[in-house]
Amino acid sequence: MRTNTGDTQTRTTGGEAAPGRLRLSLLGPVRAHRGEVPIDLGPVRRQAVLAALVLRAETLVTHQQLLDDVWGLEPPGTGRRVLPSYAYPLRKALDAPGTGPAASVIRGERGGYRFVPGRAGTDAGELASEIASLRAARAAGDLTAALGGCTRALGLFRGEPLAGLPGLFADAERHRLVRQRHTLHQERAECLLLLGRYAEALDALPAAPAAQPHDEPLAALRMRALYGSGRQAEALTVYQETRDRLRGELGVEPGDELRRVHQGVLRRDDLLLLGRPPLPRTTGSVTARTPPPPPAAPARPRRNELPGDIPWLIGRERELAVLTAPAAPGSVSVAAVDGTAGVGKTALLVRAAWTLHDQYPDGCLFVDLHTHGAPHESLRPQRALHRLLRSLNGVGDELPDELPELITAWRAATSSLRLLLVVDDARSAEQVRPLLPAGPGSRVLVAGRQRLPGLDADRRLTVEPLVTGEAVTLLTRLLGETRAGQEPRAARELARRCGGLPLALRIAGARLQNRPSWTLAHLVGRLSDDERRLGELRAEDRSVEAAFRVSYDLLAPELRRGFRALGQTPTAEFDGLAPAVMLGRPLQDAEDLLERLVDASLLQQPRPGRYRLHDLVRDHTRRLAAAVPEEAAGDRAAVLHLYTAAGRIASDWGPEGFPTGPDVSRSPFRDWREADAWLDGAGGQLLDVVAFAAAGGQHDHACWIAESLVDPLVRQGRYHECRSALETALPSADLADDRRMPSSLRNCLAIADIYQARFPQAHAWCTDALRLARHQDDLREQARATAGMGAAERAMGRFPAAVTHLGEAMELAARLDDDWLSGMSSCNLGALHDQQGRHEEALTYYAVSLTFAEKIGRPRMISKTLCFTAEAHLALGRHTEVKDLARRAAELALEVGDLQLRAASLSLLGAAEHGLGDLSLAITLQREALATLTEHTSRPLEREVRHRLGRTYAAAGHPAEAERQFHRARSLEP
Repeated sequence: MRTNTGDTQTRTTGGEAAPGRLRLSLLGPVRAHRGEVPIDLGPVRRQAVLAALVLRAETLVTHQQLLDDVWGLEPPGTGRRVLPSYAYPLRKALDAPGTGPAASVIRGERGGYRFVPGRAGTDAGELASEIASLRAARAAGDLTAALGGCTRALGLFRGEPLAGLPGLFADAERHRLVRQRHTLHQERAECLLLLGRYAEALDALPAAPAAQPHDEPLAALRMRALYGSGRQAEALTVYQETRDRLRGELGVEPGDELRRVHQGVLRRDDLLLLGRPPLPRTTGSVTARTPPPPPAAPARPRRNELPGDIPWLIGRERELAVLTAPAAPGSVSVAAVDGTAGVGKTALLVRAAWTLHDQYPDGCLFVDLHTHGAPHESLRPQRALHRLLRSLNGVGDELPDELPELITAWRAATSSLRLLLVVDDARSAEQVRPLLPAGPGSRVLVAGRQRLPGLDADRRLTVEPLVTGEAVTLLTRLLGETRAGQEPRAARELARRCGGLPLALRIAGARLQNRPSWTLAHLVGRLSDDERRLGELRAEDRSVEAAFRVSYDLLAPELRRGFRALGQTPTAEFDGLAPAVMLGRPLQDAEDLLERLVDASLLQQPRPGRYRLHDLVRDHTRRLAAAVPEEAAGDRAAVLHLYTAAGRIASDWGPEGFPTGPDVSRSPFRDWREADAWLDGAGGQLLDVVAFAAAGGQHDHACWIAESLVDPLVRQGRYHECRSALETALPSADLADDRRMPSSLRNCLAIADIYQARFPQAHAWCTDALRLARHQDDLREQARATAGMGAAERAMGRFPAAVTHLGEAMELAARLDDDWLSGMSSCNLGALHDQQGRHEEALTYYAVSLTFAEKIGRPRMISKTLCFTAEAHLALGRHTEVKDLARRAAELALEVGDLQLRAASLSLLGAAEHGLGDLSLAITLQREALATLTEHTSRPLEREVRHRLGRTYAAAGHPAEAERQFHRARSLEP
């Protein structure tokens, strides 16, 4: 018998309870006994409440802590009022008959409960006592006592600790105790090894591939035990297999310790491997050369300050692999992790630290700098060093106050240690550098919202929001398979509305858990309003917006101003030009500002020179901007003017083709190429610009931008986007101050329809536009509507009406001095004559059109006129002329990026080569023309290209290929 210093009870070495004494067992399924009599503890949730109290014995556990521990994100509807219904049955079961509340093992106090063991015993308390004793024995060099302590400690486990208990606390403690058991197995094996009992050490070690395939300390122990058993070759095989797994599965090399053991086996270094000097080698038994070694060197006290791990860390496998990969030997490894508020940086670091902690024998320390907490919580390096030094060696008041002296003391204290240090919520490299330990082989994990370019780190990570599938997985874990599985579409939409941000997802999950009557679709509906979305993502003191606001408040004034401006960018992704215009600053200054916001994790950079705001961050910027309405209005007007200018300058109509609206002569674009390239960089987001303007009540800008985008969009075959932009703006036309807009947008819709061969619809739009223009006495829009009617009528074969309308358009264009409209009307008249077989007359009209096009200097208009001219020459059999004209048209179409014109000109060039006898080249050109077309391209054009390719195949003696093309062409007929 001996007295357990961790409990007041007396026990046998076998752990048997004394008669009549209360004993609680947590290192397996939770059990309670009084003497030999088992006690019914009730349902598993009641057991989880008990475990949360027992494992914090003598500590007051608040009501909120218990709710978080046991119910997590699914608290009961009655909140803390449910807790007495759990505490009372536990007292009744555990207390001896006649025990009053003041003497109970579970004491109710103001704000919480406390477990007071008294004469009760717990296997968890015994485990802590045994571990303390065996560590003391190791420090004193008593390996036999340490081995006995390991064996007794392991004997306390009866399976999985806290088996079956629900709740975040039980999960975290279960992981901790499992890791502790794993460490005890290794310590027991090492004691056997150092005592020379190599065969027993091998038996105590599970085979690495089956247990922990990447556990380097386990592999190192196995190698040492094999070496001590005289099985050097097998020890080397273990190293090679472990190295192959690490390289093949994780892409990393073995760490410092495992490589050192490998070298020791190669050198037969008994002192390193077995803890004793080498003995003469014999051919006798192993035991003949393995007498008990001298006492091992005292072990350092080991401290672990890591916070508890969370139960679910979804979608961070790659990041964990980077953070836990072996570091360069002999160095202090530093990993810097950044990311926006709420993205899960701390959870990632804590999981990585727990994965690594067994590799750091001198301790695992955690310091939270509270950069983004309340001002009084923020830790200066001096306070952080005081805390770290006290954690390490217990010193207190004698520490110096000056930073240089503290740094010196910290480096001296850590120079011989191998530590793992986790630094959370860092804002600058200056905060972190003084905290770096000096001991070779130490590792530092740093997390913060701010990127730390001034910190010498050997690995850096930016933690991004979860992709939709991972976000849905997290929601499913939070809500349960049944509830999430009932609404899979709503779950995906909810994940999208939360932007994949773990904080937002957890808050959304908590709200659903607190509202069992809510469906996922109901919460999605509440989140669908961008203006109220952030307000919905709030649960008591946790709020997505509050997390963002702290980051914003720490910015310098010029960065806060720039951040607010970004809320007025109408596209999800943008470059530096829009903020430069809004802020009235040079482009380079704006880009520098954006890079600083990227460093602050308030802005993402999907690729060089392009930036984007997370959806929830964008909501936050707009709420900030709403507090400064005049500033926001100015920013909005500036950026919308920029898009208007870009569209008008890039359009083939030229700025002069837009008689009303803003002056764009002072835009940042030097020519149409720059404007076109900038718009092209927006990709498919141009519709968002029109929608943003319309939603913000900027009705004139919505119309001006939609009107100006017609030409840039149709020349790329983006007819659907063009139509959507115009339809989005059309309701704004009646609200706009510019009264030209109702007729103009209808004329623009007609243009989109003509390009898609929807001629009756185009004619209807023009008819309506003409009516509105006449009502406003707007000659320019009358002229364009009349020209559009003529073009539609020509395509539908209504030649007399087409001649009349195109002639009227020519007269109006001359009166208005509108060269673009004159040129296009003349071109349409030429096409009308071409359709009637009057090709020479058509050429006359095309010559007039080409004169206007070259006067304007717009390559797209020139290319289009050249194509029409080439068509007429092709009809006349002048293949050489066609070849020259089509080649020039193709080059211009390529220059302006007009896919339809490029395909038409290449097809004409192929027809010319066919006529000149080069059938092979003709087939190549026709196939290139087909490859240039997209699914949005005009069906008549594709039909014509396939007819020409079929005729060339037939002439070349490939009837099957010819028939295939003719069949495809027929399938495209109306």
